[in-house]
Amino acid sequence: MDMFIKLAFLVVFFGVMIFIGLYCRKHTTDVNGFVLGGRAVGPWLTAFAYGTSYFSAVVFVGYAGQFGWKYGIAATWAGIGNALLGSLLAWVVLGRRTRVMTQHLDAATMPQFFQSRFQSRSLKLAASAIIFIFLIPYTASLYNGLSRLFGMAFHIDYAVCVIAMAVLTGVYVIAGGYMATAINDFIQGIIMIVGIIAVVGAVLKSQGGFLAALDGLARVSDSSVSDTPGVFASFFGPDPVGLLGVVLLTSLGTWGLPQMVQKFYAIRSEKAIDKGTIISTAFAFIVAGGCYFLGGFGRLFSDQVDVAANGYDSIVPTMLEGLSTVLIAVVVLLVLSASMSTLSSLVLASSSTLTLDFIKDTIVKDMDEKRQILTMRLLIVVFIAISVVLAIVQYRSSVTFIAQLMGVSWGALAGAFLAPFLYGLYWKRTTRGACWVCFVFSTVVMLANIFAGTYFPPLLQSPINAGAFCMLAGLVIVPVVSLFTPALPQEQIQRVFACYDRKVVVSVKDSIGDQSNHKEETP
Repeated sequence: MDMFIKLAFLVVFFGVMIFIGLYCRKHTTDVNGFVLGGRAVGPWLTAFAYGTSYFSAVVFVGYAGQFGWKYGIAATWAGIGNALLGSLLAWVVLGRRTRVMTQHLDAATMPQFFQSRFQSRSLKLAASAIIFIFLIPYTASLYNGLSRLFGMAFHIDYAVCVIAMAVLTGVYVIAGGYMATAINDFIQGIIMIVGIIAVVGAVLKSQGGFLAALDGLARVSDSSVSDTPGVFASFFGPDPVGLLGVVLLTSLGTWGLPQMVQKFYAIRSEKAIDKGTIISTAFAFIVAGGCYFLGGFGRLFSDQVDVAANGYDSIVPTMLEGLSTVLIAVVVLLVLSASMSTLSSLVLASSSTLTLDFIKDTIVKDMDEKRQILTMRLLIVVFIAISVVLAIVQYRSSVTFIAQLMGVSWGALAGAFLAPFLYGLYWKRTTRGACWVCFVFSTVVMLANIFAGTYFPPLLQSPINAGAFCMLAGLVIVPVVSLFTPALPQEQIQRVFACYDRKVVVSVKDSIGDQSNHKEETP
């Protein structure tokens, strides 16, 4: 009976995903519709697409367990940072300008933005190469959280789980493009919200409630981490500097990730951006805050988990083993939702980038829209297949190189793109040379972290800290290098930034405006 309930949840879940993919085929008749949903996606769908692409199974199973174990309840700061820096501030700073300028430049991908903004085809090709190299291993990492949870719930071979998830995700992305991804992300986001609230409540209840669990955590000690009593229940935990690196990488990192920024390209209007900002922030508070908060109590289960032998990924599954059948089914759907939503976003970003920015006009001349969409669909299959192979190879042979490269992906992508993209939206003096220096600096540093990380300063040996360093360094590199490299032609700058000067007329309900010339009668 228990297995029937779990399977019933899965069958309904997968059935809805496939139906939506087939239903959205009408939106995939042209490239704009397939990649951006016709730039007509509403605030709820965009906000949930942003959030579900942000938080994958890596966060729920891997990061929540790892950082909760290292920092205790203070790991919740990572979730708060994700909500305030990674969602709220990202929408406020990037949302409107990204939507306006990318439409003005007719850019559907981040590499296309760099080409049109800086009049450099080589920048577009370099950005495409960076995305291709670093998104593939990141895509493979999405399956990591599934193995233990599916093993616990269904006793099914990991390879079967990975292939099934990949095939079903591929079907609805290939059929319905961005719109199918956005609608499914909305449904998956609701499942994630309900799931994390239910799981946190159940786990705390199993420990006697929140106050009892917090008291128990305060009694945990680990001399190898800190000699301070109650440090795992403290405000900033045993390592505030390391925690800050986690907050910066997992929060600011979204500002430079192509699959995240692309969500702003597709949103419908300014009002939708304002509403989407609130929705996205609330979603991040619940999901990310809930994940890290849950992971913060991982040490209460130290008698049941052997981190040295089984790794951090075993912590959260161990915490969930005692839940009811229905809750375990909800957890499985939560992790599937988190993984499939991020996977769909990544493969769509990868395939569109490679097709529109590399193959089109570089390898295949005069590529019409029908061939572009067909190529993107074929590449989605290729990318998913590569990610499946990498995930299974890593699981079966414990190839640590792949795992390392996955951890470096965020740092390399965000370090390379965050500063050039941000300054490109706001500062007219930003130059091609500054973009090149930032691209090269971040990719070299993060690749060096894989092969020669032991030679780095102790603080930067962690890929997380190295990634945060690259992002912050980029914010300094771009303006400094821009001041010493040739500026773009003035007419090009004026053409690009003309989009912000266009006058629009809005109603009073959207903008009060200047009422000085209007007399109002006092009753």
